[in-house]
Amino acid sequence: GVGAALAGNLTFMVGGVEQEFNAAKELLTCMGSNVIYCGEVGTGQAAKICNNMLLAISMIGTAEAMNLGIRL
Repeated sequence: GVGAALAGNLTFMVGGVEQEFNAAKELLTCMGSNVIYCGEVGTGQAAKICNNMLLAISMIGTAEAMNLGIRL
């Protein structure tokens, strides 16, 4: 989020040509503390989507558990 961006703590999951990633990595480390090369074009987006899906599943489970606890 915005707070992480201001603090320089973003995570970048990058896909593309490795040589181009290495050229851009210095710039990306100015904005984020974690810069991860994921492979060919599109793999960074795939990793981000998987990460977001896992986070959403965890949040849904937490909400359901709280709802069940309140009802019981």
